[in-house]
Amino acid sequence: MDFGPALPTIVEAIHASVSPVFMLTGIGALLNVLAGRLSRVVDRARDREALHAAMAPDQRAQIVWELRLLSRRMSIINVALFLAVASAVATCIVVALLFIGGLTQIRVGQPIAIGFIAATTLLIAAFTGFLFEVRLSIRAIRIRDELLR
Repeated sequence: MDFGPALPTIVEAIHASVSPVFMLTGIGALLNVLAGRLSRVVDRARDREALHAAMAPDQRAQIVWELRLLSRRMSIINVALFLAVASAVATCIVVALLFIGGLTQIRVGQPIAIGFIAATTLLIAAFTGFLFEVRLSIRAIRIRDELLR
């Protein structure tokens, strides 16, 4: 008595799930980059907060400007992290649905398509957040004109 799906059916399900698994690898790399950037921003903010407390009130303007920028960068990175994780979850659901569809007679084509579109859209949004955060970080790196004179 054969109670399980045939081996070719399992192999087909695995083949179908390869692309989303590669997508998960890319999402993992993005999460690693975002977490590293968040860590550096947090460290920089703590350093600036300590410097702010030690400065005279009339000298704090530049530090306050940088702290505001760091706060904005942290917010953007947190949103991008959330979107990337949501994309990973959606991708995992797609992989699970591919196996369910491949091993049963349940029609899951439309949910798979919707899930993949959602995962891709969330990933695009996460990369967009990453782009905005990088643009903000460039503002902090730019050397002020008055220092170049």
